[in-house]
This record gives sequence, structure tokens and C-alpha cells, in this order.
Amino acid sequence: MLCWACTWRLPHRSLGLSRTSFSTVSVALSSSSSGQGGAESRPVRLSYKLLDGDAVRPALVLLHGLFGSKTNLNSVAKTLAQQTGRRVLTVDARNHGDSFYSPDMSYEAMSQDLQDFLPQLGLVPCVLIGHSMGGKTAMLLALQRAELVERLIVEDISPVDSKFGLEYLTYIAAMRAVDIPDKVPHSHARKLADEQLSHVVQDIAVRQFLLTNLVEADGRFVWRPNLDALAQHMEKLVAFPPRQESYPGPTLFLFGENSHFIHSSHHPEIRRLFPQAQVQTIPNAGHWIHASHLQDFVAAIRDFLV
Repeated sequence: MLCWACTWRLPHRSLGLSRTSFSTVSVALSSSSSGQGGAESRPVRLSYKLLDGDAVRPALVLLHGLFGSKTNLNSVAKTLAQQTGRRVLTVDARNHGDSFYSPDMSYEAMSQDLQDFLPQLGLVPCVLIGHSMGGKTAMLLALQRAELVERLIVEDISPVDSKFGLEYLTYIAAMRAVDIPDKVPHSHARKLADEQLSHVVQDIAVRQFLLTNLVEADGRFVWRPNLDALAQHMEKLVAFPPRQESYPGPTLFLFGENSHFIHSSHHPEIRRLFPQAQVQTIPNAGHWIHASHLQDFVAAIRDFLV
């Protein structure tokens, strides 16, 4: 299986902890409207990984959630590539992973990034698969540019406002408060960060997920996400942009049976915006279906692609 990723190195800056010289990939260079009051938002350079496969059938494009990155989707990407034979793309959203920082963290901006980026790779129309924040980005892109999305798969999120903003801001405050001495081994740094986060983030699974963002740069440990941009735009990130148009293509919503992100009251809005939507619940799964129930997740996608 071939894997494509062009890279170059460029310094990053954040308003809080700095990050420097991470590998990135060139994407859109043009300016475009973010959809927020006419403000201009320049698409950023996105880091991606493309697994090779059948170039005739639409590629699968995986979008991660808040605080995530493309590396969180490695297992599902490899499994989908092996079992479907299709090209599979994983990509870091702006202000996440190895993609560039930007002060704009709106869904309109993230959608525009992909509208510029995916055609450059020759991956449209594609099968768009998004988890949580990535699911909202995928839904908005499908609603804005239906011709770019052959079919849509949304993992454990709805096109409605969420109640989790305050909880996420608490995570960001805890991450900002972590204090690690310079030049300590990564294993020790991770242990120290885990201990400090545990006072606020009791769920060990959530802490382990957040700790995937702890990286070393120039002898010190930093958080990869642009925490300032995430905090400043949290109200937008837990909401969903109001839309009137619908997406006419095939759509699958995969919900975790034990997830707190989904409620039956969301179904009317799902049906309004996505009239062809199928809704499937994965038994005993929570919010991260692709991680806890990989085979069930992949099987549902394979059935939907037939």
C-alpha cells in the first residue's frame, strides 16, 4: 500500500505555548470568504496522509474531532483502505496536528479549507467521513458544495448546538496550566502532564486522548493545538451554522448507544437538512466509535458504500 505525503518545514506560532518546525503539506493558497459577515479567511496549509487505492471509485476522506489529529485515525484509515481498496485521506484541521495556525476557527473556514484542498489532490467528489467537530465540518461542506461530496458519513454528532462548551474550556484551562520542566524524557513529561490534568479531567480515556497532543519542540514540551484559537471560538465550535438548503446525497449518521452527544430531539433537524439520511446506532459504543468499536464502524461504512 502506497502512502503519499509531501512535506516542508516552517515555523509555527501560537499565542500561548509555541510550536516550531513541524512537518506540513501545502494546500490552498487563495483567499476566500469565511461566511462570517463577509470577513476574509485565508485557507491554511493542511497536513495530510493519503493511502493509495482504486482511483476510479470516490476516495474516503476522514476528518477528526476537536483536540484530535490525523494520527488518531490511522487504524481506521488503514482498515478502510485494506477492506474497500479505495484511496483514504486523513487530514489535520487548521489549528490541530501539524496543520498551520489561524485566528479563524469557524466551521465556514474549515469547510473552505477543504473546498480548496480536496480538488487540488483530485479527490472530488469524495466520500466524506467526519467525527464530532469533523462531522460538523463535513455536514457544512456537503450543504455548501454538494457536488464535492458523493456521499456523507457523520460519526456521533448532529447539526445542532451542543452543551459541552464549558467542559471543553475546562480542558483547555487544564492543558494551559500544565507545567513541565525542560529537557525531561517524554515518558516522564507525559506522566507529569497526566498527573496535573487528572485534578480537572477525571476520565482517564479523555486524558489519554488529550495527551496525544503533547509534543517536544526545541527541548520543551508544548501542546500541538492552537489552544487560544479553540478557546476564543468555542461558542462557534459547539454550535452549528444555521442553514436553509439541504444535502440531497446519501447520508449515514452513526451514533454510539452510550453517547451523550446525541438525542432523539436532534432527528427532525437531521431529516430536514439530510432528507436521505440513514441513522444507525452502534451497541455499547460511546462518542469515539471508530476507536472503541473499529470493526463495527468499518462494517457500517462498507455496507453503506455498497
